[in-house]
Amino acid sequence: MTHHEHPDAALVRRGYEAFSKGDMETMASLLTSDCTYHSPGSTRFGGHFKGRDNVLAHFRDLSEYTGGTLRTELDGVFPDGRGHVIATHKWYAEHGDRGIEMRGGLFFTLIGGKASDIDECVEDIEEADAFMSLGD
Repeated sequence: MTHHEHPDAALVRRGYEAFSKGDMETMASLLTSDCTYHSPGSTRFGGHFKGRDNVLAHFRDLSEYTGGTLRTELDGVFPDGRGHVIATHKWYAEHGDRGIEMRGGLFFTLIGGKASDIDECVEDIEEADAFMSLGD
């Protein structure tokens, strides 16, 4: 049996690859100008980031906080063929002498071949919040 990847799944994979490389130019090309990223938690990293520039600034802020150690290992990409994709992954990061490893996922809404809305879910919001508030 031949596997044919749906274009929406391919777009999400390209986004994960760009994120892993810190390639903000490619990331920007995959987001609508008015996209929104919803991140769980109650720290400065949680909330709703509206607009491509704010979403990319959020990613840069995460990278700075983790000293560039934030990385994801993509587990699965599941399109519905109607403009939605669920991606599951494990993410890792360090801050100072602390580290975190957690499963999570992203729910994408795609319009015109770009992500217009991204909802992030994590395995343990309290643990993620504790890590994301170290030194605050």
